[in-house]
Amino acid sequence: MEILWLIGTLLAVTAATLILLAVRRLRLIRMGGINVALRTHLDNPRGWHLGVARYHGDEFAWYRALSLRNGPNRIIQRDGFEIDDRREPDPQELYGVPNGAIVLRCRAELDPPRSKKAFGGPDTEVEIAMTPDALTGFLSWLESAPPGRRLPYAS
Repeated sequence: MEILWLIGTLLAVTAATLILLAVRRLRLIRMGGINVALRTHLDNPRGWHLGVARYHGDEFAWYRALSLRNGPNRIIQRDGFEIDDRREPDPQELYGVPNGAIVLRCRAELDPPRSKKAFGGPDTEVEIAMTPDALTGFLSWLESAPPGRRLPYAS
């Protein structure tokens, strides 16, 4: 009987975790989120992480899909952010990027991050994969800094 109770408890905890992940993802998408894959270790072709990203002022907040963390896992600051290259995903990368995605190799020239979750630092590189529609919005956000700000061209 104890084994059945233990199996039932494990199934209940697993189901609750899956429900929390689904609710979190739906909430982020409904709040203006877009599907984005992120890779910080560029030398690893299997290092893609799926997630949902949102624009919040001068920040592009990225939430990992399989995380119960309440806040963003990465924050990309608009100031000093540059896109170095744009390409199609390699065949071995297709598993971890949204369908029809375009991969952007990006670099930030920022001061050290405010916290561990912030993305930045001198010559920090990252790759972001998103659909063409999401890319249009991302480029618009990147280029729409208030007057007087110096932003490099994003295209």
